[in-house]
Amino acid sequence: MEITSPEFKHNGFIPAKFTCEREDVNPTLIISGIPKDAESLALIMDDPDAPMGVWVHWVVFDIPIVSRIEENSVPGKLGINNSGRRDYHGPCPPSGTHRYFFKIYALDTKLNLNESISKGQLEKAMQGHILDNVELVGLYKR
Repeated sequence: MEITSPEFKHNGFIPAKFTCEREDVNPTLIISGIPKDAESLALIMDDPDAPMGVWVHWVVFDIPIVSRIEENSVPGKLGINNSGRRDYHGPCPPSGTHRYFFKIYALDTKLNLNESISKGQLEKAMQGHILDNVELVGLYKR
């Protein structure tokens, strides 16, 4: 599988539009090479450089098999991010340059979980169901 974005390159800087400083909407993501036996996708966006440990920005699951997640969209069921919200929360580092990992998982099932689950709960539910996974890393500095 491969994940790209027309908005930024892997290990490139994420435009301010997709951060807390501007519109705070998700960027477009393009997914290719999805295994043909995949039943759903899951997405986790997090920042491992946050001062308090990994900060979760976006948790989405039961995404239909799509090759494109559109800008400012809700592509599936939403879990809870570390802001306590069920939505996308863009990059917003307190200082320095942070890395933001957009991780896509192809699963052999729909998880049919309740919305508002945490990243940890999603990762546990995905165990044994991941057919493939890929990540796109974007950078941001205020």
